Amino acid sequence: MASELHETIFMAKQERHKNLFLNYRNLNNFPVELLKDEGLQFLERLYMKRNSLTTLPENLAQKLPNLIELYLHSNNIAIIPQAIGNLVKLQSLDLSDNALQVICPEIGQLRSLRHLRLANNQLKFLPQELGDLRELETLDVSMNFLRTLPERLHRCLSLQCLTADRNLLHCLPRQLCLLPDLNELSMAANCLTSLPLDMGRSMELQFVFVDNNTHLKGLPSYLYNKVIGCSGCGLATEISDVKQLSLSLGDVTVPLPSEVKAICSETDCVLPLEELACRVLHAAHNRTSADVQFQLPKSLLDVVQWPLGHCHRCSQPMFTIVYPKLFPLRETALAGVHKRTTVSFVAYCCSSQCLRTFDLQG
Repeated sequence: MASELHETIFMAKQERHKNLFLNYRNLNNFPVELLKDEGLQFLERLYMKRNSLTTLPENLAQKLPNLIELYLHSNNIAIIPQAIGNLVKLQSLDLSDNALQVICPEIGQLRSLRHLRLANNQLKFLPQELGDLRELETLDVSMNFLRTLPERLHRCLSLQCLTADRNLLHCLPRQLCLLPDLNELSMAANCLTSLPLDMGRSMELQFVFVDNNTHLKGLPSYLYNKVIGCSGCGLATEISDVKQLSLSLGDVTVPLPSEVKAICSETDCVLPLEELACRVLHAAHNRTSADVQFQLPKSLLDVVQWPLGHCHRCSQPMFTIVYPKLFPLRETALAGVHKRTTVSFVAYCCSSQCLRTFDLQG
C-alpha cells in the first residue's frame, strides 16, 4: 500500500497532474511525499475522502499553493490549522463527517471560497469570520450542535444555498433576510419556535425547508409563494433483517409494512394508520390475481387504486399525506389566463430535498 501511494504521488509530480485522488487509502497521516521539496505547485484538486486523517499540516498552503478544491470528507480531523487561511485560491472545501469541534477564525481569509461543507461534525458554534467569505455560494453545517448562526453571515453576499438541518437552532438571525442571492434555506429538524417576519421577502428565495421543528407554530406571510419543505414518506432508511410479519385475509396474504417495526423508535417516523392502511391495501390489490376476488367498496377501491403520487426517492405510493404549497401564476402555464393562484401538493418523500409536485388549480 505504501509503495503504491508513493508511486501515485511520484507520477503526479513527474507528469504535473492537476488532480490527485487519494480516497480510501487508510491514511492516518498526511502523506509526507506531498510535502517534500517544493511540493506539488501545480496541483489544483486533492481528493482524500474516507481515510483516517486527524489533522492537516501547517505548511499545506506553502506546498500546495494552487489548490482550488480540497475534499476531506469522512476522516477523523479534529483540528484545522490556522494556516488554512493561506490557501488563497481555494474555492471548494469539504470537511463533512469529521470530528471538528471548532473552526478557526482564519477560515475567513479564504476569500475565493465558494463551497464550504462542514456537515456531521461536533461544532457548537461558527466563527463570525465566515461573514468575510464574500464569494461563498454554498454553506452546509447540517448535523452539528449549533444553537445559533453567526450574525455576520448576511455579509456573504453571494450565498445561494444555506443548509443547517439537524442542529439545535432556536432562532435565525433576522439579517439572513438581507442575503440578496439566497435561493434555498434548509433548517429542518431543529428547535425553531419562529422565523423572521421578513423571511421570504426576497424574490430570490424560493425553497424553504423547516419541517420537523415541533415548536414552530407559523410561517411568515411572505412564504405564501415559496416551496415549503416536507417531512418524508416515513420509510425507514435502513431495512431491518427481522423477518417481515404478515396478515392473512382469506386467500390474500398481506405483509405488514416495515414502518410498523419502527414504533417506539426515536429516529423513525410512524405514519398515521390511515396512510399505512391505504398503502397495504394498494400493494395487496396490485398483487391479487384476476381470479381472486378483492372485496372492497367501490369508493375505497378507487382510493387505493389511484394514489395521489409516489415518493420521488423510494417510489412509495402516497395517499393521505401531502403538503400544500403555493405558486404565483406568473410561474405557471396559466399566467395571464386566470387571476387565481395555483395550488400544488408535495408528496412526502424520504428526503426533504426530494420533492414531487402535483399541481391543482386553487
